[in-house]
Amino acid sequence: MNSNVNWFFQKEKKWRPEIEKLREIILSCDLVEELKWGCPCYQFEKKNILLIHVFKEYCAVLLFKGSLLKDPKNILVQQTKNVQAARQIRFISIEQINKFAKTLKSYVYDAVKIEVSGLKVSLKKTSEFSIPAEFQNKMNDIPSLKKSFYELTPGRQRGYLLYFSSAKQSKTRKVRIEKYIPLILNGKGLDG
Repeated sequence: MNSNVNWFFQKEKKWRPEIEKLREIILSCDLVEELKWGCPCYQFEKKNILLIHVFKEYCAVLLFKGSLLKDPKNILVQQTKNVQAARQIRFISIEQINKFAKTLKSYVYDAVKIEVSGLKVSLKKTSEFSIPAEFQNKMNDIPSLKKSFYELTPGRQRGYLLYFSSAKQSKTRKVRIEKYIPLILNGKGLDG
């Protein structure tokens, strides 16, 4: 256990018994515990394997290369259609975690094997992501926006495309696009 991570478990009210049990199971798999992205992250030879995180309706183990895992128990969940590599295993009770402890360990060991083997997830290229019509129209109207967008790194381009596309209503997409035009023009990503 890494004492720098203890606060995550101590602050959690709703899912505390469940995430403490997940921590116990995962640490029994000889992984190193670190704090990354505000969550307990578990590594093997300094490579990220998984993390524990909590949501309103469930707590979960997120396997970074979960899409490469075999899933004989059909328990891996793709968070959203845009998540390419990671997969979650979701839990809603300590009983469920206890029931799946052996399976969870098996998935963790398989995830370590994948990481050690050097396998990579085949990610979609930025050019394969669709550009929302509202953003395309803005780029057509403002040539410097189009130029600035295509000068961004592929990761920043994807970030914007995913963020703009995730809005269900055209009105919301337009508001998001307007808000981020200055950042794009300044060569910045979503986080500035």
